[in-house]
Amino acid sequence: MEISEHIDALRREGALLADAAARTDLTTPVPTCPDWRLGDLVRHVGQVHRWAAAYPAKGLGAVLDEVGEKAVIGPDPSDAALLDWFREGHAALVTTLSEAPSDIQCWTFLPAPSPLAFWARRQAHETAVHRFDADVAAGSPGPAVDTALALDGIDELLRGFMARGRAKVHSDSPRTVRIRTTGGPGSWRLAVSREPLAVTTEESPEPADLTVTGPARELYLLLWNRLTVEQAERQAQPRRIELSGDRSLLGLWRDGAAIR
Repeated sequence: MEISEHIDALRREGALLADAAARTDLTTPVPTCPDWRLGDLVRHVGQVHRWAAAYPAKGLGAVLDEVGEKAVIGPDPSDAALLDWFREGHAALVTTLSEAPSDIQCWTFLPAPSPLAFWARRQAHETAVHRFDADVAAGSPGPAVDTALALDGIDELLRGFMARGRAKVHSDSPRTVRIRTTGGPGSWRLAVSREPLAVTTEESPEPADLTVTGPARELYLLLWNRLTVEQAERQAQPRRIELSGDRSLLGLWRDGAAIR
């Protein structure tokens, strides 16, 4: 995806998140984030938006410390002011990314063609995944993310976050998982062992221990641990995810692939 497409997705997903929160009591539990109420979710995303905007806006070359974070995030809003505060920070992030020079240099934490490309992509997916959380709390599903965004988000998760070596998806004996999307080009091979998770996009004639096949939109939620296997298998075709092989490997994923 192009930077402009990520910014458009960020703009759209942030507006949908705010809409879901506006029609729901902020004390409502968020089932996909068990420790949070909806107000916690909105506050978290609003804080992340302000934190993320600071890097391209100020050209920061290093990660902010706790004092710096507090300075760019600002005072914690009351519940009554929370949605206006969220919308203000979301709009400021969109503007910052839209107006930043293409060659801006600042701190990032995943490989990307440029710092601007990194922040646009990361915030598009940060917001899209949490928009789904807000919809679940609201009890009324919003529109599914675009297929292109879902494919891109799977790739960011697998070849970005998982490739950092911080994932706790391990197996005493080497195992393989193949992720394949329907309705769009996407295939990833995960090598699970005692070593950090290895992810490639090459096709292999050797069968995987587990093959997970389904629409990109559903795989996006499954791999971000927003959709359970049971929920995925109950989906009607053409949305259903299909599993072939050792299903226990998805348990390893759910337990070890949390992103913090």
